[in-house]
Amino acid sequence: MLAPAAPLPPFSSFAEGAQAVLELLHERLGFALWMVTRVVGEDSIVLEAADRGYGVVGGDVFRWSESFCSRMVEGLGPRIAPNVHSVAAYAAAPLARQVTIGAYVSVPIELEDGSLFGTLCALDPVPQPERILEEEALVGLFSRLLGTLAAASLRTEDATRLAEYAELHASTDALTGIANRRAWDQILETEEARSRRFGSPVAVLAVDLDDLKRVNDTEGHVGGDALLVAAAGALVGVCRDTDLAARTGGDEFALLVPGCNEAGLESLVQRVEEAFAAAGVRASIGVASRSPQAGLVAAWLAADEAMYASKARRGVTRGDLAQEITASSPA
Repeated sequence: MLAPAAPLPPFSSFAEGAQAVLELLHERLGFALWMVTRVVGEDSIVLEAADRGYGVVGGDVFRWSESFCSRMVEGLGPRIAPNVHSVAAYAAAPLARQVTIGAYVSVPIELEDGSLFGTLCALDPVPQPERILEEEALVGLFSRLLGTLAAASLRTEDATRLAEYAELHASTDALTGIANRRAWDQILETEEARSRRFGSPVAVLAVDLDDLKRVNDTEGHVGGDALLVAAAGALVGVCRDTDLAARTGGDEFALLVPGCNEAGLESLVQRVEEAFAAAGVRASIGVASRSPQAGLVAAWLAADEAMYASKARRGVTRGDLAQEITASSPA
């Protein structure tokens, strides 16, 4: 009598499941490189790789428009090309001039709403037999499974983020009730780790109030405190559940916006400006998106620099800013 088969435990993460798919496909179809990628704007980010020749690792970033996959998604080339030199769209792609590619496989990975998450793809320097065309259904099935796993994992990430925000109640600014600088630094660190896992876009908005010194001088610190509270309330008013507003300095605020790509930055700034105008708050604003190469802290610094540039254009210098630091400092 045969012994019962050992139970197969579920995958502990998207990364573990994706890596298992890549290794199985390598065993089944060969190919020097199998990858799971995430498409964010103009970036194609390698989330997981099974590489035997190209030197590609997770975290590498390529330009989406230069890839075979962008052409495949547009319908300009097939999902499986045993010989890429016979497919005009692939032969003309910039990637074909950068690395040696003889054969190519790729299937889109889509989320539940039909949006493009990324691709499941493979490259080999040598053209492959025509029989690999018979494996399109298998690769397609794995791409659907990865899309389902990615969607579930992203929902889990959102739930985890909300739980992290809930734990920040002990790290809030006493005056405004929003996150303080300590909490902001902590969330940047955890959000950066989350972005590295999934290549998810994140935007950071930096704010510096223009009138705090004047209000303190004319209305006293009661008036200055009221201005700070109004600014915080305006930021909270534009936040989704997954966004985070923080007071990061005397008259400085920041907003973390997961899921916001380059295309959404203009709309984000407009919403914040409208909220400030409705609250009677004048402020300088800078915004930046996280890049996979530089990370989230660099995006915050870039947003801060953009905010200072905006303030300078409006006639307030860094020397003026130093005078605006008041006793109303965050907890």
